[in-house]
Amino acid sequence: MPPDAATAAAPRHRQRIGGWADGLTRLGAVWLALVLLFLPQWQAMAHQWWSISTYSHILLIPAILIWLAWQRREGLRAFAPQGWWPGLAAFAAALLLWITGSLAGIAEAQQAGAVAMLIAVVPLLLGPRIAMGLAFPLAYMLFLVPVGDEAIPLMQTVDARLTVALLHASGIRAGLDGVFITTPAGAFEIAEACSGVKFLVAMIAFGVLAAHVCFVSRWRRAAFLAAAIVIPVLANGLRSWGTVYLAQFVGAGVAGGFDHIVYGWIFFALVIGGTLALSWRFFDRPARAPLFDADALAGSRRLARLERARAGALPILVALLALVLGARAWTAAAARMAAPLPARIALPAVPGWHRTAYAPRPWFEPRAAGAAHRLIGRYADAGGDAVDVFVALYAAQGPDAKADGTGEGAVRRESGWVRQGPGPGFADAFGDRLAAPGAPQRLAETSFANGDRVTGSRIALRLADFENKLLLRPRPTMLLVLSAEPAPQRSPFRQIAAFRAAIGPLGPWLGAIGRGTAARPQPFR
Repeated sequence: MPPDAATAAAPRHRQRIGGWADGLTRLGAVWLALVLLFLPQWQAMAHQWWSISTYSHILLIPAILIWLAWQRREGLRAFAPQGWWPGLAAFAAALLLWITGSLAGIAEAQQAGAVAMLIAVVPLLLGPRIAMGLAFPLAYMLFLVPVGDEAIPLMQTVDARLTVALLHASGIRAGLDGVFITTPAGAFEIAEACSGVKFLVAMIAFGVLAAHVCFVSRWRRAAFLAAAIVIPVLANGLRSWGTVYLAQFVGAGVAGGFDHIVYGWIFFALVIGGTLALSWRFFDRPARAPLFDADALAGSRRLARLERARAGALPILVALLALVLGARAWTAAAARMAAPLPARIALPAVPGWHRTAYAPRPWFEPRAAGAAHRLIGRYADAGGDAVDVFVALYAAQGPDAKADGTGEGAVRRESGWVRQGPGPGFADAFGDRLAAPGAPQRLAETSFANGDRVTGSRIALRLADFENKLLLRPRPTMLLVLSAEPAPQRSPFRQIAAFRAAIGPLGPWLGAIGRGTAARPQPFR
């Protein structure tokens, strides 16, 4: 090469490397700042990764992300990082997701927003072409958000039905009531830990990764992902069937121990290995093939047009800071809101009903952590019907005071009462059938009130609370649980329906309690 040409080439090479160095430095600094600014969400996620077995596989995802990015390094060298102002829209959307989660009290949305912000700043600081080259690793970052436990009730039901179907096919008599299975060897419960959610969540994350790395054909990817979802569900049903089937011959204790030792550590490992073995012959990505087409990105006219919207680093950083500070100020003001509450509330008199001693056996008391006031009592009428009433009043909804939170309300996990399944409900309440050892089945009807709205929908309550916080409008929230046990001539549902008919519309009745203006009933009989 002529000396003049060599001299001219050197600055261009240094400029390309320097551009990457500056871009990655800015990206690392912004990522660190965002993690620190939204540290509570990252701490909550890290705690779940480390402490909850459903999400322990997420501890491997940071290493997977680094590996995925490293595999793309050669193809990305051809592109120069640049600031790209349309990326602010993606960052604003991620920030809005975090705001929504904060105002609605949805931790998963807050955490997803915190992760999405890290994703959004990549095109903002490095440009659209580099972001497209990193599209899969960036999308895979969403697996950092610990979600999946919400599917436990559904998975319990599916697993219970699969188990009973397999028991019938193998000649074992079995009955099913919710998540409880009765057989000649005894009764079995498909507990939350046995629902199969842990394995399903991990298999979905693994399936997405394997589908991307091992396949090129979209149809083969889709088929592999479907297998990664269906096979764990079927395998968990087979596991539960094996435990119950073995218990018919060796007893429930021995079968349960065998389940945790053999099935927990060996069976599912074999399922993963079997899934890969069956799909191995269908892998269509060559071993050394790149994971993205750098030439296609380099020749894309659409990306070339998008790249024209360049922006300097300083204006981008200033805009990021303004957006984050505005969002934090808004959510902080909403978090400080609290509706005024009376110093004391009381259960009111109900026409045709009187208060009687509350002494259920076993003890039944819904949970309402963080409520400012709680009331519990029993009403009875002259015909022998009895309805238990639980009311909780909240000045505001927050992380430690959520009327619709997990473990709140009638299904209190530590109480000994277990949800057997849904029960008949009302337009403004949802029903749960509850069971406890030595007690008749109890029906619980749960309603929520926010301001003048009464609903049996957790989603509707969260939307109402979100609207209040969005408008910085403080309103109290109430939780109402009406429950009853079977009476000689009346079902629990009919007893609760008769009580509701006596109190009239729930809104005014709960409003009087919440304002502290309800007339007190006569003394206990």
